[in-house]
Amino acid sequence: MRQQFRYISSDITDKDILYEDNHLIAINKRAGDIVQVDDTGDESLDEKVKKYLAKKYSKPNGAFLGVVHRLDRPVSGVILFAKTSKALDRINAMFKGREMHKTYWAVVRQRPVPESGNLVHWLVKNPQKNVTKAHDNEVAGSLRSELNYKLIGELNGYYLIEVDPITGRPHQIRVQLSTLGCPIVGDNKYGYPRGSLKKSICLHAKRLQFVHPVKKEPVDISAPLPRDGFWEKFESF
Repeated sequence: MRQQFRYISSDITDKDILYEDNHLIAINKRAGDIVQVDDTGDESLDEKVKKYLAKKYSKPNGAFLGVVHRLDRPVSGVILFAKTSKALDRINAMFKGREMHKTYWAVVRQRPVPESGNLVHWLVKNPQKNVTKAHDNEVAGSLRSELNYKLIGELNGYYLIEVDPITGRPHQIRVQLSTLGCPIVGDNKYGYPRGSLKKSICLHAKRLQFVHPVKKEPVDISAPLPRDGFWEKFESF
């Protein structure tokens, strides 16, 4: 019988913080953490960050925290939160205006053909099954989705792809790479033959670049790869 993995939630500590100032805080999200509460009842990442801030700054009534974007539960990497309502409003507008430059790394078992390119699909999400389907042409209820990708490394039959999403749709990178014939390692929802016992997939939000919404200075945040016995092999790329 296959062993079932139960994710154990861990509190946020200083080592999880990638960036922080008076307005923003960025976390290196662990695969398995859920950004906002859902019907599983598991403690969400935003609640853990609120607890961290309340303790760090001695706020017995709790700390303000605004969710500005999300990462799928099995995905790791940079995730940004707002610490003030002013920053939340401005960052939300920046995401909507596509002023946030996001870079992801994905590991696949099939070499992408071509090795770099631009993908455009129209995506339709089934909320009941939490699955997104890609279409080559616009259909009813679909959202146009676009990304750029390139092969940046190969190691022992695994291929490392860098992805720059132009739009931000649910499961976009996962379903678009699968449509290319390159399902992400561990992502059996989108075509990889088996899932991970740890409920993670090899997709990592590597970098987030933007102009600070209040200070108007460039911000460049990178997230180290997970220390899980697999991702470390790609640190040299």
